[in-house]
Amino acid sequence: MNTNQGTHRALWFIAGCLLFVATAGEARNVSVGVVLDMESWVGKMGLSCIHMSLSEFYQANPHYNTRIVLHPKDSAGDVVGAAAAALDLINNHKVEAILGPTTSMQTNFVIKLAHKAHVPILTFTASSPSLASHRSPYFFRLTHTDSAQVAAITALVKAYNWRELVLIYQDDEFGDGMSPYFIHALQGVNARVPYQSIIDPTPTEDQIEEELYKLMTMPTRVLLVHMLPSLAIRLFSKANEIGMMREGYVWILTDATTNLLGSMSSSVLKSMEGALGVRTYVPKSMELDRFKIKWKRKFIVENSVPNDPYLDIFGLWAYDAARALAMAVEKTGAKNFTFQNPNGSENLTDLETLGVSRNGEKIGEALSKTKFMGLTGNYEIVNGQLQSAAFEIVNVNSNGGNRVGFWNPEKGLLSNNMTVVWPGNTAAVPKGWEFPTAGKRLRIGVPVKEGYSEFVKGYCTDVFNAVIATLPYDVPFDYIPFALPNGSSAGSYDDLIMQVHKGVYDGAVGDITIIANRSKYVDFTLPFTEPGVSMVVPTQPNSKNKAWLFLKPLTLDLWITSLCFFVFTGFVVWILEHRINQDFRGPPSHHIGTSLWFSFCTMVFAQRETLISNLARFVVIIWFFVVFILTESYMGSLTSLLTLQQLQPTITNINQLLKKQSSVGYQHGSFVWELLTSLGLKNLKPYGSLEELDKLFKLGSSNDGIDVAFDEIPYIKLFRRKFPNKYTMVDPNYKTDGFGFAFPIGSLLVADISRAILHVTESEKINQLHKEWFSDQANSWSSIPKVTSSELSMNNFWGLFLIVGVVAITVLLVYFVIFLYKEKHTLGRTANEGSNFSIGNKIRALLKIYDQKDLTSHTFKKSNPPKVVDNKIYPIHDDSVGISPNSNYPSSPSNYSVHDTIYESFESGDLSPNNQIVEMVIHTITEVTPPNEE
Repeated sequence: MNTNQGTHRALWFIAGCLLFVATAGEARNVSVGVVLDMESWVGKMGLSCIHMSLSEFYQANPHYNTRIVLHPKDSAGDVVGAAAAALDLINNHKVEAILGPTTSMQTNFVIKLAHKAHVPILTFTASSPSLASHRSPYFFRLTHTDSAQVAAITALVKAYNWRELVLIYQDDEFGDGMSPYFIHALQGVNARVPYQSIIDPTPTEDQIEEELYKLMTMPTRVLLVHMLPSLAIRLFSKANEIGMMREGYVWILTDATTNLLGSMSSSVLKSMEGALGVRTYVPKSMELDRFKIKWKRKFIVENSVPNDPYLDIFGLWAYDAARALAMAVEKTGAKNFTFQNPNGSENLTDLETLGVSRNGEKIGEALSKTKFMGLTGNYEIVNGQLQSAAFEIVNVNSNGGNRVGFWNPEKGLLSNNMTVVWPGNTAAVPKGWEFPTAGKRLRIGVPVKEGYSEFVKGYCTDVFNAVIATLPYDVPFDYIPFALPNGSSAGSYDDLIMQVHKGVYDGAVGDITIIANRSKYVDFTLPFTEPGVSMVVPTQPNSKNKAWLFLKPLTLDLWITSLCFFVFTGFVVWILEHRINQDFRGPPSHHIGTSLWFSFCTMVFAQRETLISNLARFVVIIWFFVVFILTESYMGSLTSLLTLQQLQPTITNINQLLKKQSSVGYQHGSFVWELLTSLGLKNLKPYGSLEELDKLFKLGSSNDGIDVAFDEIPYIKLFRRKFPNKYTMVDPNYKTDGFGFAFPIGSLLVADISRAILHVTESEKINQLHKEWFSDQANSWSSIPKVTSSELSMNNFWGLFLIVGVVAITVLLVYFVIFLYKEKHTLGRTANEGSNFSIGNKIRALLKIYDQKDLTSHTFKKSNPPKVVDNKIYPIHDDSVGISPNSNYPSSPSNYSVHDTIYESFESGDLSPNNQIVEMVIHTITEVTPPNEE
């Protein structure tokens, strides 16, 4: 401290004391210590603001009974110095409270002394979150804890969608205490910290340069700096010197540095241009503007500074802290401010003889209830902590910084709609990472296999090359075969994935299928091929089966069911039509033939028999609908078989495989083996190339070959292209995600390459690669058709057959109910005439009655008109009723026989006598039963 500064400070102190004495009258003096780094900017500014705060406070409150008397001590920027200053103030000056110290490490020691002496500690600069571990009722942090700004910084990271950050902090309590808070909060916005750069608090220039060069070799370009301004200035100066303040970099400053931007020189600010910073937001007010003007004048006079001094947030917190303490001291109402010394000793510095304040507890309680509107806004202390307020986001420039946004706990991040000028003087938002030109080339692992070279050595690597070429930055890489020294494969695809997981490779490219188990160890890009696992079978039809191809559309159970329902429908129609329809009468053979003929003719809707019963018509209408559906489906399936006969698979579904226990092929080393075993398939045979697969198919199961193979769709389509018209792909299709590129979990390449894959697959480039590796016969994967099972089974039609069965049975029940009701009198007479009318006899009687014509039906009434005798109408009885030619004529008109009709017709001339046959019949009748004379 120079002589002039000391003189001015002493004069100021004396003037303040005289002012207090003049205005306070009988006011009691209360000793309060001040422990600050007096040579630092914060120390000078803070002490000046404390003096002004107390002066203005007591001027505004001359009636107060207490007056704080300050005892400043210089900690000299040292932890021991701060502790010694606090011990001296407590023992020798009997201070009731201490304002300070400056740093968190100094405060950590002083808190313990103050707690033992019951002296409240009010720090307005120590912001480390670790200080919260001190549960002392005598510790008051009247500044924002560093952890309060974490939410604002993570909101900023989330807004720009940055996924990785490097945390740079100084290696002491100030820096170490924030690391866990940042890492935890960044994980909440899907960002991670792959590297923490820890710098000594007092490093050499070479140490700073070495660490920065290490950061240049890393892909992460978002750098979060948490350190005191003195070290931050040196860091940015060196970063600017070696070219790290250029386009592509993102620098974020915590409030420890950002809060003091206004006090930095233009040359220092120039080295930080483009950085984003978080600092405490102080609302504007007339009181604040008034104080700034007044403070500047007095500070210039006090310190003889030629330049315009800058009042930052720490000065404002010092002002409000002093005011809060003055209010708390007055609220205690204490009349005596004394210390209790355990040993009655005075003027000692031994910790064992540390005195205890009698009023420290009351001051602490009063501070906990303090609340007012200060220069920094709403000032409230809760649980010994000044409540957090809002933060503003600033973009550093040579003038200090432009405000580009706000953050508060209620609304989160609010943009100020201002354009950010990033390092390198660009408005383009940095992506947050890039591959350093000075870094290592990526080692991309490639599978080694004998077959399918079109994929491994061709298509997959060409797609990857095309994708990398579309990225807006250069990605140097080398393909490294996953092979043993002798050139053979070093393991399965899962083994290759594990090598990427362990860091042996930086990625893997090839025909690598994306499956859940592998995604536990690596991150996959979007797939670049068609997904799915399907079945491939031979398509050459067996010549001996061509003659019976017409049976293929329907399964055996559907054929049998259809035949049974044809017979059943014919039988139902015969029952309903037998008594009233002449077409359904005659000998038993005629009955059967007619019924079956009628039923089967419905297939072509060419039946010649006319139905009379409405019930029968209803049944046939329903049956027509079923037959129509069945025949149309059959014709469609048969047409498909005849048209695509070469594509008809020999096996159409997995159920056939399970029944036949056929041999099944799978690609060697593929995850498909696990899928097949989970489906219960056995007799699995591996193959390693397209030629080997074709050979196994030719051998067949009977000759130690296979009947079917399961593989991923891209392999199947390549196989079909190489052996056209011999094999086809058949359902079912098991879901997979296709081929993808693998990278370590958290790799920033995954998102960019996934977007690049979409760009390539939607362009003409992908078709060019298809033509190059899979011939020009297929411009896309979908050009090769897939055959599914063409057989129709009962599963497709059981509902229709159920409807027909229910309708037919219901109609039969209705018919027999009507029949029994109509014939109940005839059945009754038969029962009365029979001496032993058992159930069997009843059934035979019913069948006998059922076999007779229903002469009351409209059909027989129309074909056999009734006889009129004596103006009365009598029905003509059929000879089928059993009247014998030798029986006598009945005496009543009700038994009038056909003999009467024929005889009278002859007598009246209705029958021609030239007809010898008729004459013979009449002659025979008249000889046996002459006509009734009546």
